[in-house]
Amino acid sequence: MLRYAPPVTPWAALANELVRRVQRDLEAVLSDIDPAWLDRPVGPGANPIGWLAWHLTRSHDRNVSELSGREQLWTGQGWAARFGRDPDPAETGFAHTAEQVAAFVSPPAPQLIAYHRAVVEMVSRYLADAGDDELDRVTTSPTLVDTRTVRDRMAGILTEGLEHVGQMAYLRGLYQLDSRT
Repeated sequence: MLRYAPPVTPWAALANELVRRVQRDLEAVLSDIDPAWLDRPVGPGANPIGWLAWHLTRSHDRNVSELSGREQLWTGQGWAARFGRDPDPAETGFAHTAEQVAAFVSPPAPQLIAYHRAVVEMVSRYLADAGDDELDRVTTSPTLVDTRTVRDRMAGILTEGLEHVGQMAYLRGLYQLDSRT
């Protein structure tokens, strides 16, 4: 059952469909995953599945919260505390060093999924209210300190989501093959 009004503009409906596709694929990757795989890098300096899931969700939370002028779920709904992390709204994993990625400890997969679901609902609410003129609105990110159109920000959000969930699926496939040998 939908908890929001579906987007009415064609661009918002497409964006919503892609965000929901990322959600579906993220949940498929994390469903019944071996917990050891969440923090297992494929090699030195590589991003593990759990970090990728957290990072893409944090990025969507930060970006769309900034676009909608609302507090991030990370801080406003206590997700940072549930992850045992600092409630810094700028902390999304962007520009993390290999050492920071290696030090990241994933929460259980159901917790990653729950945070992602909450963010997807927030994104869908934003898109439901987005008019045709929203894409051309110029916005400045207080955390990235850059100015871009909503079109540019949404393109980045969607591209990053699809890329990272693809990386997660690839890693899970590698680990499944490795566990069979």
